[in-house]
Amino acid sequence: MLTRLWVLAKDTVEGYIDDGAMSRGAAIAYYTIFSIAPLLLICTAMAGLVFGRTKRIMATLNALLAPLHDPLRLAEDIAVLDLASGGRFVVTAGIGYRESEYEAHGKDWAARGALQDEAIDTMLKAWTGEPFEYRGTTVQVTPRPFTQPHPTLMLGGSSKVAVRRAARFGLPYLPPANLPDLEAYYYEQCKEHGTQGFCAMPPEHTAMTFVAEDPERVWRDLGHHFFEESSTYASWQPPGQTSSVHSHATSVEELRAEGIYEVVTPAELVDRLKEAGPSATCALHPLVGGMPIEAGWSSLRLYVEEVLPAVG
Repeated sequence: MLTRLWVLAKDTVEGYIDDGAMSRGAAIAYYTIFSIAPLLLICTAMAGLVFGRTKRIMATLNALLAPLHDPLRLAEDIAVLDLASGGRFVVTAGIGYRESEYEAHGKDWAARGALQDEAIDTMLKAWTGEPFEYRGTTVQVTPRPFTQPHPTLMLGGSSKVAVRRAARFGLPYLPPANLPDLEAYYYEQCKEHGTQGFCAMPPEHTAMTFVAEDPERVWRDLGHHFFEESSTYASWQPPGQTSSVHSHATSVEELRAEGIYEVVTPAELVDRLKEAGPSATCALHPLVGGMPIEAGWSSLRLYVEEVLPAVG
């Protein structure tokens, strides 16, 4: 199972980075967690640690496979993080596309759409703080979240069914890639259902960035970690599945040329962020699955110590 917890990178370095760095610029770090049973616990714990050390930084869970979890537990956990952070927790809920994950959780793959509908409907009702009927029982979730009318919840997916679901619930839609046709369809469906929302369209090109003084050495010594991660993710993609980080490379050399994974020097990244202006973002990927931990820390420290100060 692949779940991404996006947080601002500088706040993950224990002891010497804090909210004040926000004034010098920001970029987004991308953490990949491979897990099944403890997945939600790990992600919410990580978000809680970020919120405990910061006052303004947002954390986004993308994507939460809601059908695999108890809807009431989801509502409670998200409400707690929303309260603890003062409204800084954002969740994107999806269905997923791996039947094996449903089997591992004892869930019916064929019922995934209905399970998603139930989960979203339950969370939205739970966040009102009022009693409601759930599977034949009256339940109530308190206290109410900080964010009203409910915590920020977006729906993901690459199918028209997913788009219609987002429009029907009046929730924002996050495509897995730059898909203008689905964006247009979303707004059509919002109009048809009498709802309002927005489409958080990803850029045309997404690059997961690793910062290093010597990119050639990183590709030579660590490129196989990038390739193993990208190949594993690609193996999960069913026919027709679209993702902005879906690689088709068959070698480290092809992966590098593809551009989904990139290794840049601090100076190169500074130039790019300055050129992009105040709204510039960077999808940092400092620790790839299997990579030596110190290599990840080195990348993150270079970003914090050499990139952020230069773009302030």
